[in-house]
Amino acid sequence: MDIPAAPTDLDVGRATALATAAFDIVRADTLQSPVIFASPHSGRLYPAHLLAASALGPAAIRRSEDCFVDTLIDGAPAFGFSLITARYARAYIDLNREAYELDPAMFEDELPTFAQGKTARVAAGLGAIARIVGEGQEIYARKLSFAEAEARIDGVHRPYHAALSSMLAEARAAFGGAILIDWHSMPSAAAKAARGRRMPDFVLGDRFGASCTASLSGLMARELKDMGYEVARNTPYAGGYTTEFYGHPGQGAHVLQVEINRGLYLDEAALAPNAGFAKLKDDLEALCARIAVVWRGLI
Repeated sequence: MDIPAAPTDLDVGRATALATAAFDIVRADTLQSPVIFASPHSGRLYPAHLLAASALGPAAIRRSEDCFVDTLIDGAPAFGFSLITARYARAYIDLNREAYELDPAMFEDELPTFAQGKTARVAAGLGAIARIVGEGQEIYARKLSFAEAEARIDGVHRPYHAALSSMLAEARAAFGGAILIDWHSMPSAAAKAARGRRMPDFVLGDRFGASCTASLSGLMARELKDMGYEVARNTPYAGGYTTEFYGHPGQGAHVLQVEINRGLYLDEAALAPNAGFAKLKDDLEALCARIAVVWRGLI
């Protein structure tokens, strides 16, 4: 297996707003299963105008990126699954937030009422346009304009979710249900929130049972535990916008968020794959093989 190299500075700042597609989709010409894998936070495009407005250098601004999660799951289409991965960085626009979940204090002009987010995520600096990166560092050296936010929403957030909605609708029409697994990664320090036990390798978030059936989350937990991984449920991550908005098991839409402990596969200082990358990727492909056999019982 080829281990991906760490992105170079050439990956940073080369994208121009609206000049690069917001996402990639890989799938068979004919839909083979209702399973969709998504990676909304692994995008590596940082437009030059983002960096020009930022107080951070290229390395620091990448600390919230789910590095290489898209590569870890890129074997999914071989099992008949559909795959959608973001191209633009989470620091540019967070696709796991409601589009107008914005912090008024970050903007030079007054936001429309509908865009004045008052959520806990906004208060923490992690709205649709984040104020901070993973270590709490402030991203911006200046105030933004609402026009800048709208450009990011219209150019990246809206197209990504239009495509994801279409994929879910197509799966439900073809199979009577859809399964969306939304893949993320968590800093190894965050995994320590589960006290009194071994650090979790995976956290499965189903909004405490609201976004998918227990059969889906239970299968994922059992399979990962059988591989030797420590699995936590809903703590410290119960799911974000994607699980909340799309997860309606009573309507045949089953959504599960999966957080991977970065220590399993990533040198978190260098943002480069570590010695565990190949094993984790192989294990996730074995998980795909299992889901491909049993998905009919999960919808």
